[in-house]
Amino acid sequence: MVKALLGKKIGMTQVFGEAGKRVPVTVLQVGPCTVTQVKTAETDTVAAVQIGFGERKRKHTTKPPLGHFENAGVSPKRVLRDVPPEGGEMPQLGQEIGVGIFEGISRVDVIGLSKGRGFAGFVKRHHFRGSPETHGGRFGRRAGSIGSTTSPGRVFRGKRMPGHMGAARVTVRNLEVIKLDPEKNLMLVKGSVAGYNGSYVLVRKAVGRGGQGAQAQAQA
Repeated sequence: MVKALLGKKIGMTQVFGEAGKRVPVTVLQVGPCTVTQVKTAETDTVAAVQIGFGERKRKHTTKPPLGHFENAGVSPKRVLRDVPPEGGEMPQLGQEIGVGIFEGISRVDVIGLSKGRGFAGFVKRHHFRGSPETHGGRFGRRAGSIGSTTSPGRVFRGKRMPGHMGAARVTVRNLEVIKLDPEKNLMLVKGSVAGYNGSYVLVRKAVGRGGQGAQAQAQA
């Protein structure tokens, strides 16, 4: 079928394991995703499956994507992504794919957009200590010296400086899948996921242990 699905971050909660140990989990709504285009290497250079997630009102959709959705025979979607196919069987246009494709997968990678923090300084953005508040400390949370004098006489590229923080693509790898609910398309993963509640995420089978790599080894 496919190796990844679009979803939404619902929020965080906690569950208790068999030994009574408390486990922090993030609740994700994974799917249902609708196939809006099937790409092949002959016609589109690369083999991929375009999936859509989330409903969008028809009046809020421009004509080019609206025609694309009509050709696929599906309603307008909010988010579109190309995901790699898995196995020799390609899905059909308009087919709905749910969280059930992750049955038997113990670990996943979750890709999201981190929370935007706007312009941030050294201390918040890079966890610098700053100067002492007493005993002669003079510059507080400011940077202090950022370079040398005559040689080399410039600031090196990549120097950690104040600037825009957050709103960046973040991939959290090898998250343990605690529970799947195929009826409600919910997935509980151990730990935190980048982004605010309600933000869109891409959930894929982990390349490493417990994911598609381990599944391929088991089949071999």
